[in-house]
Amino acid sequence: MPEKVLIVTGDAAESLEVLYPYQRLLEEGYEVDIAAPERKTLRFVVHDFEPGYDTYTEKPGYTLPADLAFSEVDPGAYIALVIPGGRAPEYLRNNAELRKIIGAFFSADRPVAQICHGPLITAATGNLSGRRVTAYPALEPDMQSAGAEFQDTEAVVDGPLISSRAWPDHPAWMREFLKVLRSSSRSTCPDHIQPHPLTATAPARPTESSPSGV
Repeated sequence: MPEKVLIVTGDAAESLEVLYPYQRLLEEGYEVDIAAPERKTLRFVVHDFEPGYDTYTEKPGYTLPADLAFSEVDPGAYIALVIPGGRAPEYLRNNAELRKIIGAFFSADRPVAQICHGPLITAATGNLSGRRVTAYPALEPDMQSAGAEFQDTEAVVDGPLISSRAWPDHPAWMREFLKVLRSSSRSTCPDHIQPHPLTATAPARPTESSPSGV
């Protein structure tokens, strides 16, 4: 049976930061569940950079159904956790059920991959103190307030915690996350057979582009 990875997200998450790790992990042979505050079709956004703006812009993105509500998640069923960015972390960090999930992964020392504004969630749970992290550069004060050492680089690995700045850094982020994930699988499951490329059993999901085609 494939090992399972959990993605926690919600409405207004960055489309690329959900879909890229989701599809990349399926390609490696992992089973991936998406959890949100409730089971429903989630509506993502696209954050991009345009001339003349002092910050990123936001446009409608793709949609994807959540497999589970946070209250239904059994953290022990998953070998790793992924926390995408976007605007979703601003409100998800206040969700009591999600905070329990985050705490369980850190307590068990299992791999956690976070990107962009995703570290707002782990910061709010008190799990970044004394760690090295990166995040969207505007979050540097938030990371420092959480007791973390901020590094403005494409990917930072601190034990089982893998962080990245934003979707342009995806290749480095997933490369480092998969290294940690494979190492963790070997150390906890001696007879584990390494995941193979995309299998026929990978669940198919409909996606829906916005009218603007992003």
